[in-house]
Amino acid sequence: MVLRVLALALLLAVVPGVHAKTYVLKFATLMPTGTSWSNLLDDWIKEVEEKSEGRIKFRMYPGGVMGDEPDVLRKIRKGQLHGGMFTGYGIGRIYSPARVLEVPFMFRDTDESDFVREQMMPELEAGFRENGFELLGWPEVGFIHFFSTRPITSMDGIKKLRIWLWQGDPLGEAFFKAADIDPIPLSIIDVYTQLSAKHGSIDTVYTSSFGAIALQWYTQLKYGSRIPFTNAIGGLVVSQRFFDKLPEDLQQLLRTTGRRLSDDIRLRAREENEKSLAILEKNGIEFMFDWSDADMDEMLAIRDQAAKHLERSGYIPAKVFTRAQQLVEDFRAQQGGKDQAQAIR
Repeated sequence: MVLRVLALALLLAVVPGVHAKTYVLKFATLMPTGTSWSNLLDDWIKEVEEKSEGRIKFRMYPGGVMGDEPDVLRKIRKGQLHGGMFTGYGIGRIYSPARVLEVPFMFRDTDESDFVREQMMPELEAGFRENGFELLGWPEVGFIHFFSTRPITSMDGIKKLRIWLWQGDPLGEAFFKAADIDPIPLSIIDVYTQLSAKHGSIDTVYTSSFGAIALQWYTQLKYGSRIPFTNAIGGLVVSQRFFDKLPEDLQQLLRTTGRRLSDDIRLRAREENEKSLAILEKNGIEFMFDWSDADMDEMLAIRDQAAKHLERSGYIPAKVFTRAQQLVEDFRAQQGGKDQAQAIR
């Protein structure tokens, strides 16, 4: 009998995965299936499940089936879900200072935003942990343009459009307030319906060029702004409550693979957004309102006024703005000056 027990113990010790505890990671995202980004996400899931030898299993909820990002966050905090991939809108409900990285006209190009992000990453990760989340990686949505059923010719012209605001987004509210624009708040889930309805409440939206295609919004639109107003961020997160239950090796597996996935999505996003601009033009979207049409002093005044709104509310504290701006200045000093008209393209 003793020999049998010893033999069984030896078998359990040498056979990987026998009776190992399994952790089911319930994960949600607005990202639709069938896109290049979702394919990268699928590859990540397979990699984690294989490298964990089945100790981590994913249960995926793509395409907004779990609701808008605030709905997903509520479910994570209740323990009904454990993680997700979020845009800056959702990130702002976890750790709002991180959204300094997508303040309009903060950066002139992605080299600047990449530098500032990497320099600020340790404090961003700490901020997420303090608010109950582990930041696994930092993917990117990409450059955000206005798209409309009506021509977009100037900031004054934009004020006359019926512009969607992602309901409950403080950064969007601050930008529109600074630009003297009166937007129409809606959940992202309702945007397509309102665009396509005969008497819908909106005629103008903002998204990346890839997002306009992936969400099928482009089918209802005719015009786009050549000027991108910001480079939108993203975040790959799991709840700290779930993460802390994992053995150290599985924690490290999620960190390592999550960072690599995010880097891959960020690079893919930049490629896909560039390609999507051409696809949109081929599908009849007319791009207008380029940098040559813009008053940069007006644009920067809007940025600074929006920053003041966000500072007063505490959404992005002044010290965070100061740190980001100093990092930008440091990078520009290293690289040499650029003309303001070379701002984000």
